[in-house]
Amino acid sequence: MCAMQNRFVIYTDGGARGNPGPAAIGFVIFQISHEGALVEMKRFGETIGVTTNNQAEYRAVIRAFEEVLLHHPSNVEFRLDSELVAKQLRGEYRVKDTFLKPLFARVKYLEHTIPQVLYTVVRRELNQQADGEVNRALDQAQ
Repeated sequence: MCAMQNRFVIYTDGGARGNPGPAAIGFVIFQISHEGALVEMKRFGETIGVTTNNQAEYRAVIRAFEEVLLHHPSNVEFRLDSELVAKQLRGEYRVKDTFLKPLFARVKYLEHTIPQVLYTVVRRELNQQADGEVNRALDQAQ
């Protein structure tokens, strides 16, 4: 399989209604075609119990990582609207929160299984698909 076929873009989001509160994660995985087009592969959303927004953001990245690893990616770009989480994962901010440290460590462990991983901050309006999965999961749980 050519390296082009192993490139992915993943939009992730996590959210809690209340902070902490009932929370959910969501992601949408796209494979990058030979022509450079994004081809949707999977949408996913699920509730994760009561947690904080930041913990949900990390758990969305972790769950999306676990899913994309099934496809043996060579390059993954995560697009998320949490500036804090993206900057922590890029090493620009330290992780001070005790509850985020194990989640950060899990992402870093998974990161080493893929040759190239990027974390890009996108505006909320560009992350509507992943956000929709979060809200759909929370709405269905009510």
